[in-house]
Amino acid sequence: MAQSSNHSLEARRLALPAGVFLAADVGGTHARIGLVSRDPDGTRPVTVLQYHRYACAEWPSLTAVLQDFVGQLDRSVHVSRCAVASAGYVLGDAIVNDNLPWPVSIRDIRDSLGIEQLAVVNDFEAVAYATQFLSQADTTAVIDTEALPAEGPVLVMGPGTGLGSAVLLPGKPHATVLATEAGQIALAPGNEREIEILRYLARDRAYVSFEHALSGPGLLNLYRALCVLRGQAPVLTLPSQVTQSALERSDDAAVEALDVFCGLLGSFVGDLCLLYGARGGVFLAGGILPQIRDVLLASSFRQRFFNKGVMRAFLQQVPVRLMEHGQHGVIGAAGLFLDLQDGEGALTGSRAGESAVTR
Repeated sequence: MAQSSNHSLEARRLALPAGVFLAADVGGTHARIGLVSRDPDGTRPVTVLQYHRYACAEWPSLTAVLQDFVGQLDRSVHVSRCAVASAGYVLGDAIVNDNLPWPVSIRDIRDSLGIEQLAVVNDFEAVAYATQFLSQADTTAVIDTEALPAEGPVLVMGPGTGLGSAVLLPGKPHATVLATEAGQIALAPGNEREIEILRYLARDRAYVSFEHALSGPGLLNLYRALCVLRGQAPVLTLPSQVTQSALERSDDAAVEALDVFCGLLGSFVGDLCLLYGARGGVFLAGGILPQIRDVLLASSFRQRFFNKGVMRAFLQQVPVRLMEHGQHGVIGAAGLFLDLQDGEGALTGSRAGESAVTR
């Protein structure tokens, strides 16, 4: 088991408010864990009292991660409630997701930590919920508009270990979040080069989704396809190596792969905006985009986003902003959990929320 650093959980003895609970945002690469309490002034759903980000590969299970986090808390703190945001879906006792490094047992978490109430929501559902509490200073403009965003659906999507997407539907007293499987939509090429790439990707799979191109593994797929099309042997074996080589401009196939990646992303985001009528704007999230921010801003993303025929005028009214993942998934998971506790029914159609609360 990985050794815990004292990180933000150093031996502090905090005067913690009543009703604290755990919130976890679990992805394929990182698990972000927070001790939270309901925010007293209502500017956010919760206050994050303590927080740490864990590298999933260094731990044998999510239970072990949570045990380490709880073990660093003051012994007087008893945590009996937990909200988990995770990609995947609930099947019996397990959260099922091929992108996680280990299976997640709901019963194991409850029994090992003494959790009496556990809520499971979709990871991008949680991030989408948290966008209500972002300021412009928390984000970077990818496409700006002269007017403020209109009232309407807000699209949140982003590539990481997979390709996540959710839609925030404004409402009172709380917004509703729709989790989606948009990443599994069939890959739609926008030019001859992308047609060649699709033809290559389809050689060994019956169905090619956008996630096969727009994710960490997808970037590696693009690189390998382009190496074949260029008549050269691939030398890079990890998505992080493709990203780094593209940023350093030390490998032409990697540079082209990242360029194709950004173009496909712009086209796909534009399609989703039209599908959901996302007048309220777009937030780009996920683990990859903040690393390639400058490349993204200089890429064909903008051109491909607007290239929707007669709908260009609609898309020109939709702001697109890049957000850092940070604590937002933790805040969103906790907020959705509180809404559910309050009986507002905010959890609808969640992949991981179909069995939203287990007792």
